[in-house]
Amino acid sequence: MLYRLLRPLLFRVPAEQAHRLTLMALGAAPLARRLAPEPALTQRVAGIVFPNPVGMAPGFDKNAQVPDAVLRLGFGFTEIGTVTPRPQAGNPAPRLFRLVEDRAVINRMGFNNNGADAVAARLRTRLGKPGIVGVNIGANKDSADRIADYAAMTRTMAPLATYLTVNISSPNTPGLRALQDEGALAELLDAVIEARGALATPVFLKLAPDLQRADVDAICRIALDRRLDALIVSNTTIERPASLRSVHAGETGGLSGEPLRQMALERLREFRKASGGAIPLIGVGGIASADDAWQRIRAGASLVQIYSAMVYEGPGLARAIVTGLAKRVRQEGMTSIAEAVGTE
Repeated sequence: MLYRLLRPLLFRVPAEQAHRLTLMALGAAPLARRLAPEPALTQRVAGIVFPNPVGMAPGFDKNAQVPDAVLRLGFGFTEIGTVTPRPQAGNPAPRLFRLVEDRAVINRMGFNNNGADAVAARLRTRLGKPGIVGVNIGANKDSADRIADYAAMTRTMAPLATYLTVNISSPNTPGLRALQDEGALAELLDAVIEARGALATPVFLKLAPDLQRADVDAICRIALDRRLDALIVSNTTIERPASLRSVHAGETGGLSGEPLRQMALERLREFRKASGGAIPLIGVGGIASADDAWQRIRAGASLVQIYSAMVYEGPGLARAIVTGLAKRVRQEGMTSIAEAVGTE
């Protein structure tokens, strides 16, 4: 209720500036009390026990500035990044736009981050603390060898992360999505797995929603062959639905929020069918309520992530979704949310 009262004032501030203010406020505020565990929502994915299936997607806390504060908002896990080997300013501003009429966001941030050394230093300070913190890794825009960048990031971050996400699906780094092609993807994943060495850090792969069915089948074959631990479906889309009403609808970048919901859901269903349920899936894109999260879970997602919806719903969204999922599990007569995965 408080956020809804403050939102009109916050929306007068440019989106990226408002994001920085939010990070500052989270960093300065006393840590909230952790959400009480809900045993029925515990999920085991890739050997990790998630206290609930609702995660913060990467992009919010790019530089690992406030992972513990994020977890205290009720999230079962948080994913920082995208982090690249060298610091990167990203694309010129303005590069983040609220599409208020469409409950959506367009961003063309361009992997802006402090670089691997600075982020790794922050992550080392929280080693041994409770809480699941994944690290989303990428390549520098001007890199001469992007696969080498991912391998270097794996060597740096695997000892510090609960899991790693290989992000090859951002539309804001030219040519990056070409790494989703079958040959390039196999080479990339082989390099990442070799760089991980003897460490047991799970490796997830984040994918674009703008894929053809043949791409989905090929990616699943490679993921299963390389024994990846999970697929994250999906990143932002470069498509622009005709239904968009905002004056910012024509901005270049990745579209997220409500207009992505159906597309992301359909890609999730396709990956579930193509993989036969043999690899865990994480649903992302347009999730704004417990009903949305429940639909992704029934479509095959073991976990979900949110971000853009928080712009419109506020910081209490994670707790609201967790509460709603727990209620839904009870209503369905289940003892665990794992029973609901892939049941549609």
